Amino acid sequence: MITTLKSLALFVFLATLCLGLPGCARKNDQPAAAALPYPLDTCIVTGEKLDADSDMKSYTFTYEGQEIKLCCKGCLKDFEKEPAKYLAKLQQPEAAAPTP
Repeated sequence: MITTLKSLALFVFLATLCLGLPGCARKNDQPAAAALPYPLDTCIVTGEKLDADSDMKSYTFTYEGQEIKLCCKGCLKDFEKEPAKYLAKLQQPEAAAPTP
């Protein structure tokens, strides 16, 4: 009985710990089916073209029901500092695209 209680307590502790760590469960992530599609063909942070032929691996996630695409996972820190700034680019996709 004591072993079972210890095991249960350990499980609850580990589950609680994992939920508080980045990468275990993002509070803004929602199922992909519910996300609005990402309308740009550029990274929302750098403005670089999102290209499958690029050497960098793009990073896609869902933020408050909106799919977000970045040119790399390194841009995530910048996005998380000022998400409203970058989400505003989605309101006017033509303004976010770099001019030739």
